[in-house]
Amino acid sequence: MLRSRVPQVFGAALGAALLMLAAAPSAGATAEPFETVTVDPTGYVAADGSLTLSGTYRCLGGNGPVFVSSSLQQGDSRVRKGVGGSTAVCDGAVHTWTNTGRAEPGRFLPGPARVEATVTELSGSGLPLPKFHAVRQQDITLVAG
Repeated sequence: MLRSRVPQVFGAALGAALLMLAAAPSAGATAEPFETVTVDPTGYVAADGSLTLSGTYRCLGGNGPVFVSSSLQQGDSRVRKGVGGSTAVCDGAVHTWTNTGRAEPGRFLPGPARVEATVTELSGSGLPLPKFHAVRQQDITLVAG
């Protein structure tokens, strides 16, 4: 009798696990191909280390708080510096974003640099999980400003 119930119990448990996985949000995927983020080709660095980066974004369906974050990298360093963050509105329209931050004076100099911009939503109940709407890495030029 026990032997005949093992496949049923195992099958029910496997089915429940697959159902839970199918319903779980994908934290690392871009939601839709028409959701975008761009980075302006010029960023600004001041002598005191102040940084300004900008661009545009478009996203849809934000149910939780949504942000545009950016980071900056220059030279051979693989270390990125977060440069501010701004709130985003996911209404399908194109919006501009501008993030500001500060680094140690002299860490970033006028010249080539690389920016990563990300549109991220915090969603879910309990512990919020990130949902990435759009990500872009782009080479830019930092100018004194």
